Amino acid sequence: MKKAFPVYDICTLHEHQHNDLLISRFAPYLQKHQNLSMAHKHSFYHLVFFTEGGGTHAIDFKSFDVKPYQIYFMVPGQVHSWSFEGPVDGFIINFSAAFFQSFLLRSDYLDSLPFFSGNIDDEVINLPAETGQAITALFEQLVQEDGQHNRMSADMVRALMLQLFVIVARHTEHDVAANALNYNYTLLQSFRKLVDKNFAALRLPKDYAAMLYITPNHLNALCNNILGISAGEVIRNRVILEAKRLLVNLGLNINEIASQLNFEDNSYFSKFFKKYTGQTPEEFRKQNLTHHDKH
Repeated sequence: MKKAFPVYDICTLHEHQHNDLLISRFAPYLQKHQNLSMAHKHSFYHLVFFTEGGGTHAIDFKSFDVKPYQIYFMVPGQVHSWSFEGPVDGFIINFSAAFFQSFLLRSDYLDSLPFFSGNIDDEVINLPAETGQAITALFEQLVQEDGQHNRMSADMVRALMLQLFVIVARHTEHDVAANALNYNYTLLQSFRKLVDKNFAALRLPKDYAAMLYITPNHLNALCNNILGISAGEVIRNRVILEAKRLLVNLGLNINEIASQLNFEDNSYFSKFFKKYTGQTPEEFRKQNLTHHDKH
């Protein structure tokens, strides 16, 4: 049996063994880590800004076309792969939560940024040329500062990263329709975080509504109004996503995955998975293996 798909931490990707930060131009990083085209997880925050290139990259099994001035953000635990065409360049930053949290009094600052929500549709952003040029200049400063190791370089890197986050967040403000500051959006984010922590054990909207001190009808209306899907679908989609993440881990058999996701047995898990994806777990696993073997 092939070994389980890898989970990378920053140390394994950086010869200097920095625990909390890696900043690099993307082309040399890609050349050095060609194995990262295969599905893998990160234990850290991961962002890439493309300045040139084509092909695709996938985050949690959703595929995106690579474009210049595209930036994507990933939170720890997401599954990622890519299939590039021709020369690709840009910049990459890998950083731990601790690296950024130690700089601000607000330990939850990253959670307040829409592109670090863990919601795939918020994570890939195509920037207009003017904004893209400003972000390119910031990345050039980041690469330069990271390479100098001057006194307080780490703080300067954090300050430049904060500037980058704010510029991108301002650009995306119109996409969240000013919801980021209102009560409903905050409530929805709280629901998503609770689902992320409890989806294996708690499958009913009423369980989460109770934790949020609202009625199940209120929670359902909230999800339908903002996301266009029910609260039950949000929970179910998270279970399916975790199933897919586990299925590309070849160290686990289907029975182990069913047990880990709190299904009564393999048969019930397989029926559930096929009902909502159109494939059996075995078919999904085989398809992803075939896809990656081509690249």
